[in-house]
Amino acid sequence: MKTASLTHTEPTAGKAEMSGTAFLPSAHRPRNMRRLKFACSAIFLGVMLAMLGACSSDNKSAESKPEVKPPDVVGARSGFQKAYVAARGWNQDAKPYRIESISTSEANGRDGKWAEWRSSFASPSARSQKAFTWSGSNADGAPSRGVNPGIEDTYNPSNASTAIFDPQFLKIDSDQALDTAKKHGGDKILADAPDTPVMYVCDWNHNTNQLVWHVIFGPAREGAKLVISVDASTGNFIREEK
Repeated sequence: MKTASLTHTEPTAGKAEMSGTAFLPSAHRPRNMRRLKFACSAIFLGVMLAMLGACSSDNKSAESKPEVKPPDVVGARSGFQKAYVAARGWNQDAKPYRIESISTSEANGRDGKWAEWRSSFASPSARSQKAFTWSGSNADGAPSRGVNPGIEDTYNPSNASTAIFDPQFLKIDSDQALDTAKKHGGDKILADAPDTPVMYVCDWNHNTNQLVWHVIFGPAREGAKLVISVDASTGNFIREEK
């Protein structure tokens, strides 16, 4: 009589292939499958980290770009008042002797306004003078926005070209001075040459005891097409300088 063998026999190679490995415990899975799963996980993690890094970089780039403000283009009195406050901080008895426009690429002065105005002051007690430039410009090479002090220099009270004046005499702004100048030849200049810049200088005429606006049709006083003098207290036409 035959009895069943109690000896354990290993399955043949063919049977092992047919049975597959899907139902084997994880500890018995082939090493290459575990490696493949690990590689896939690593790739997925790498992709996610790259995406997060890109988003973070984009956010930082957006945050790091400051908003560019448009230039501030104003009349002379606005620029002067800001400079005057700074000048009185420099010396309490500081008084102006000249206000002038500074040409920039952002304006042309044909509306009486510029993005830069320089106001020059003198302190009789300290016998010194100093210019303060107000800037609202973004142009290359322009002073930073706000009031920028210049270099202090010696002041000579007897110099007629730096005769100080009381700011209360300045009642007419640069755009109002332009309106007067247009009525005395300026309109024709701008009609014939619309690209002509208009510059402004305000100072004290010690001969007539007047505060005068010099409205200059051209980039500079020398070689200008027309220069008109306007009373800076009344707005009245004084004369044609050229």
